[in-house]
Amino acid sequence: MSKPVQSYRELRVYQVAFDTAMEIFELTKIFPKEEKYSLTDQIRRSSRSVCQSIAEAWKKRPYPAHFVSKLTDSDSEASETEVWLDFAYKCGYLSAEDHEKFLDRYDHIGRMLTNMINDPDGWCKNVRRK
Repeated sequence: MSKPVQSYRELRVYQVAFDTAMEIFELTKIFPKEEKYSLTDQIRRSSRSVCQSIAEAWKKRPYPAHFVSKLTDSDSEASETEVWLDFAYKCGYLSAEDHEKFLDRYDHIGRMLTNMINDPDGWCKNVRRK
């Protein structure tokens, strides 16, 4: 029997989202300077917000509706990141291979979040309010 998850950092969805955000950070270092306060900033913020909302959701587990709400926020941020990836690709800053890789990754993140959203009781039961 596996040990229960003690921290959001142990969640596979968080780990994939964090690693992907870090890859996006590295990739955006080569974006043109004129994109610094537009595309570069936006894609970094939204990719990081996926992780941040997962962490917030984890702390909201005593309140299942809030837990689901924060996971929904995370899923929305993942969709926003996909839009910025589309722009990066169309502007020629992202290769077709990288574009597809990141879209696949965010699709996977979205499916993991949906599984959690559809089963909040599996994540929220036996969590004490502090």
